[in-house]
Amino acid sequence: MLRRLYDWTLSLAHSPYALWALAIVAFIESSVFPIPPDLLMIPMIIATPRRAFLIAGIATVSSVLGGLLGYGIGMFAFESVGQPILETLGKADSMAEFSTRFNDMGFWAVLIAGLTPFPYKVITIMSGWTAMPIGTFVITSILARALRFFIVATLLWKYGEPIRDFIEKRLGLMFILFCILLFGGFFLIH
Repeated sequence: MLRRLYDWTLSLAHSPYALWALAIVAFIESSVFPIPPDLLMIPMIIATPRRAFLIAGIATVSSVLGGLLGYGIGMFAFESVGQPILETLGKADSMAEFSTRFNDMGFWAVLIAGLTPFPYKVITIMSGWTAMPIGTFVITSILARALRFFIVATLLWKYGEPIRDFIEKRLGLMFILFCILLFGGFFLIH
């Protein structure tokens, strides 16, 4: 079933409504949908490189707005909606421990989840559940999602098809390494 969903999402990139499809996928991916918007962005940008930054902007705005939906699910409907989503993702067991530490590192949690392949929807729901300050959540979400989507757009705009394999297979790892180095640097300074 996941493969069919993946193929369907990818086919939306060639639709005349691709920008709308991207906005919808980026929005729902931030709270419930398992397929990341990058799968739409990559073929869309390769097909029309001049629209790379428009595409990244739509993905960013839609993803942050969808993140607010995830935040709302966590805040107002965690037990009925949020918890089943996290259980489906296999994250239910670590929720209690996670929530006790989450707000202490909320900025970093949202930033890292927004940049890396870690499911951003987990962080959006947990941010609402733990009552993270909404301002911190929104600002960090904008920063993280814009960095991720605009880096992908810039690489595809500049290098086109040859960089596609790198983005699809290794960019998540590069973001994880970047976050480790950034976090390690701050740790060493303190």
